Formats: sequence, C-alpha cells, structure tokens
Amino acid sequence: MANTYLSKTITPSNYNKKKFTFSTWFKTDGITASGEIFGFFGANDYTTLRTNNSNKIDFIVYDGSTIVRKISNALLRDVNGWYHIVLAVDSDNSTAEDRVKIYLNGERITSFSTSTNASSGFEFINNNKTNFTIGKNNDQNGDAFYFGGSMSHFHFCESQQYDATPFGEYDANGVWKIILEPSVTYGTNGFFILKDGNSVTDQSGNSNNWTVGGGTLTNTEDCPSNVF
Repeated sequence: MANTYLSKTITPSNYNKKKFTFSTWFKTDGITASGEIFGFFGANDYTTLRTNNSNKIDFIVYDGSTIVRKISNALLRDVNGWYHIVLAVDSDNSTAEDRVKIYLNGERITSFSTSTNASSGFEFINNNKTNFTIGKNNDQNGDAFYFGGSMSHFHFCESQQYDATPFGEYDANGVWKIILEPSVTYGTNGFFILKDGNSVTDQSGNSNNWTVGGGTLTNTEDCPSNVF
C-alpha cells in the first residue's frame, strides 16, 4: 500500500469503545520498518495495531503515555505468504489477559516481549479519536506511518470479541485458509471491505463505506485465496 491509506471520520460516542474485533489478511513488503494496519487517532493520542521495526506485532493505546501495549515475541519473516491477524478486545472481561486477544494465522499469541493489560472497563476509543484509518496512523509527534504491503478482507465487528475461527480454518494439510463469507455479527458501525479487490464499499450490509485518504489503492491478483 506504500503511502496509500483509507480513512473515515467517526463520532466516538456512537461506538462501543470497550468491545470489538478486527480481522484482516495482510502481506508485508519486507521493506517498510513500521507498518500501521489500522488505528483510531486524535491530536496527541492513538490506538493502533501495527507491525513494528523489529517485525513484531505491536498493539498500542497511547493517551499522553502508553496505557496498553502488547508486543509479540514472534517475528513476521515471511514476505511471500499472507498473514491473518485478529485483534479482539473486551475490557469488561473479568480476566485481565483476555481483555486484549491477538491471533496470528489461527493461533492466539500468548508470548509477548511487552505486555501491559487494559484496566477493567477501559475505553479503547476516547472522544478525541475521531480519525479512523487503515494503512496509516500518526504518533504523538504527529509523524505519519504507513503500511507497506497488501491487505484483503478487512472486517470490523462492533460489540463482539471473536477468536480467529469465524474468519479462517485449517485445511487437510494443516494450513490456515481464509473463510470468504464469515458468519459474524457486525453491529451498527461494523463493516467488511477489501473483499473484492480494492473495493472500499462495505459488504456487511451496513453501508459503512470508506474513502481513499491518500495515494492509489491498487487491485492485485495476489490474494489470500490465490497466492502468487
């Protein structure tokens, strides 16, 4: 995606700030140091899921200081295959470790080099975070970071904390494969985009369409169900 990103202006008070699930398939370019998968951000704070410059999964909530953070020990070394990632949060979960769950290719990540859990009832989207982006985020200094690579089948399910199984399954060879039509509940603000090539038209039935905020969104034949 290089410097291409998708954007949506939101009213945070209309969102379930404590419980939601993201799922997407992505392929890294092996070049970009820090790749922003998605984020909510305001003037000086943000909630973002990214790959960091050590090729690790990195989830951060920053509101003047780092409040929640999960950095995986696992490294993303494959630049040829597609990865599937699920971020599922529910700050009302009674178990602190279960308030942020991250799955990579069907397996829950349980080993972290940094692990700061969300407090009970924590709001991941505060009222300042009115910018919702895919492929870009801004840090506390206002510096922009973009995702380098490709994305496909991007889901946002509001008010649900799903694991990876609605979105993927193992084939007979034990390889994690995409489910093209997952059976999930999207909620009022949920959406399903990048289903058919580079379409930002919502396929969830909610008509929560997106716009290209910058760059050019390019369609590729390489996709999770047809790897080139």
